Amino acid sequence: MKTFYAEEQKRHNPKGFLSSGAPQPNPEKPERIERLLAGARAAGSSIHHPKNYGLGPIAAVHTPEYLEFLQNIHRRWQLIPGASEEVVPNIHPINRTGSYPASAVGQAGYHMADTACPISAETWESACWSAWSAVEAAECVMSGEPAVYALCRPPGHHAFADVAGGFCFINNSAVAAQRLRANAARVAILDVDLHHGNGTQGIFYARPDVLTVSIHADPVRFYPFFWGYADERGEGAGLGYNYNLPLSRKSGDAVFLEALAAAMERIEVFAPQALVVALGLDAFEGDPFGGLSVSTPGFARIAEAIAKLRLPAVIVQEGGYLCDELGDNLTSFLTGFGATI
Repeated sequence: MKTFYAEEQKRHNPKGFLSSGAPQPNPEKPERIERLLAGARAAGSSIHHPKNYGLGPIAAVHTPEYLEFLQNIHRRWQLIPGASEEVVPNIHPINRTGSYPASAVGQAGYHMADTACPISAETWESACWSAWSAVEAAECVMSGEPAVYALCRPPGHHAFADVAGGFCFINNSAVAAQRLRANAARVAILDVDLHHGNGTQGIFYARPDVLTVSIHADPVRFYPFFWGYADERGEGAGLGYNYNLPLSRKSGDAVFLEALAAAMERIEVFAPQALVVALGLDAFEGDPFGGLSVSTPGFARIAEAIAKLRLPAVIVQEGGYLCDELGDNLTSFLTGFGATI
């Protein structure tokens, strides 16, 4: 299985975020890349640099207003006397249906859901290369590869069409799914990250051509808090095309695989021609976020089950944070997937 990754993705190096109101070091560190690359190589994957695809594939799922903000906000922020080194919002609108502010501070609050997505001078470039890794993987799958892994960092599934959040800026899984739509009338996205893929859900919530399915820790007391409940089924033309499977905290392999069986049944009846797997390795029992308890061998079992769909698949890296087993978990997943296709 091929892996697509660009060294430019390392340049984004966020310093901190707030967790329960307390300043903490940001866990979405460049070191994640080294662990994941080692895991991909251990699975026998060859590493390839993606092409620069320009803004077209990204603009297919994100608004021009938002992309202009991401591209320019750090430069504008530094013009503010006494501004922080990274762009971090300090105000948010109660709703987003009113006027659009002209100020950098107002726009940061409008386009950034939380403090976990600080923007530095390097963020825009890294986020674009992360997205282009997903685009290249989709292109490769459309050319006949059965499955391709996109090592996307920064991750993307918490990014809405015009909002960053949860370490995410450009929604790589959504970009890949939209790219696959060029060859596929219907595409399914299966998100197996610890956290609900709220941005992905939001982007496709009113669309019937992309089925979004997410297995994640119950958000009633867990990020992203406001999305990810079982009664969120889509709206308008997309009603019935969103399927959430929230799990109790600390659920392990057996419970996760039971939910996965239900997810697979929903995907099968949707009859997609292609699949995007939003791969979060933070469901691991030893991940720093500690929400679920999937084992390292459990990731292979999850991959084997997904691969039985026999669909052309783009595997997009989402979460999974620094722990000794991070690379091993990716090796387990990619090996399990490759053994089945």
